[in-house]
Amino acid sequence: MIGKNNAPLLWMLAIPLLSNIYVWLNHSGYQVHSLVTPLDERTPFLPVFAIPYLLWYPFLAVTLVAIFRQSYLAYVRTLLAICMGLLACYAVYFLFQTTVPRPDITSDGLLHRLAALVYRSDQPYNCFPSIHVMTSCLMIKGSIVLRPRFRMAVLTTAVCIIASTLFIKQHVIADVAAGILFAEVMFRLAAWLLAGPRSRMLPDSLRKLRYTDHE
Repeated sequence: MIGKNNAPLLWMLAIPLLSNIYVWLNHSGYQVHSLVTPLDERTPFLPVFAIPYLLWYPFLAVTLVAIFRQSYLAYVRTLLAICMGLLACYAVYFLFQTTVPRPDITSDGLLHRLAALVYRSDQPYNCFPSIHVMTSCLMIKGSIVLRPRFRMAVLTTAVCIIASTLFIKQHVIADVAAGILFAEVMFRLAAWLLAGPRSRMLPDSLRKLRYTDHE
């Protein structure tokens, strides 16, 4: 049961709620683009990376809770950046839908079944920018308030998740680059919104925060 002091953790529910927009957009539109490059075509399919790819949701939850327990302000900044980033990504998907070709999975090993599970649960659209990459980068940025060994764990997991987007053929290099860029922009934008007079744009519970840059 979440006590009063931990109530802000419920704000994380905004992530799955916003994901409903992702589902609505995750289909072929009037015009679908491909950003596949020769380097992407040479990138091998490595089903073992389905493991970190599927760990994405628990990774976000655990990291956000850890950030919250260390710094309320860092938690607000990181979660605000995620929500804004999701909305920005959805806008791009609506205006510029992309797709990534997937390999046929014929083997029946455990790792191949996990990769097939990823494919069944997610259509090959909504690729540019990569939300997995954007949010993983935001976890790296937000985790700066954690102890060094925990920051290293977040960094290692995030890098594995980012790599997984390429090695299980869910995304291409352009998607990864855009995800990193979106994370940088949204993290800075969240800081800007939490600073000074601009905080009037936020709910009352956040206006009382005194923002100090913790990068």
